[in-house]
Amino acid sequence: MYRKFQNAVLQGRLIRASYLKLMSIVDWLLSYVLSLPFIKDFIVACFKIIVTSNHEQTRSIDCLWMGTRANKYPADLWIYSEIIYSTKPDIIIECGTDRGGTTTFLASLCDLFGNGSVISIDVESVKRPQHPRIQYLHGSSTQKEITGIFEDQINSAKNVLVILDSDHSKEHVLNELRLYSKFIKKGNYLIVEDTLLNGHPVLNSFGPGPMEAVNEFLLENKDFIVDKNCEKFLMSLNPRGYLMRVR
Repeated sequence: MYRKFQNAVLQGRLIRASYLKLMSIVDWLLSYVLSLPFIKDFIVACFKIIVTSNHEQTRSIDCLWMGTRANKYPADLWIYSEIIYSTKPDIIIECGTDRGGTTTFLASLCDLFGNGSVISIDVESVKRPQHPRIQYLHGSSTQKEITGIFEDQINSAKNVLVILDSDHSKEHVLNELRLYSKFIKKGNYLIVEDTLLNGHPVLNSFGPGPMEAVNEFLLENKDFIVDKNCEKFLMSLNPRGYLMRVR
């Protein structure tokens, strides 16, 4: 009886050792496969398509800040918080307000870090959350009448952050990039949202949009680079959209 017990224990140990050995092999194999660039890119692309499937149907992300729709992927909002903390912008320009959820999020970060104000521009004038750090402007982000309101204020600011999230056509985004890039100081950011449109990887039929505008802008302006570290969470609605001024 005792010998049977010993054999059973020994057999159990052998099975456990074999299992652990097998798991170590599987772990090594998975690590190797995932280290292959094309495999990693494929998995990330699939993940983006899954996460943005609702975005492709409704062009919205069900993300709320203090009860108001922010229409952002949470990982991008986290990156915004890191950028605002590290650069401490005196002024944040948001082109495209929507319901004001992201605007309020940005103002909340300014409150938390004790610095900054938000100027948000949109062609639609609707009821939005109010905050002492927020100034809403009604009009197009490329109108001289609009930029003239805050141009002197921006020029006197030490640090500026600009977020482009209005009309997503290539022509409009490229005009915004050319116009607002002059306000960005070295080490500050110009963020282009929704560069995933037009097959990057959603809404294949959208037509030339933010990604195409970014690519053309970077060809003509060597003062900016794509900060890939801002895509460290792999999933972003703004691939190649985090532009940092380097000179």
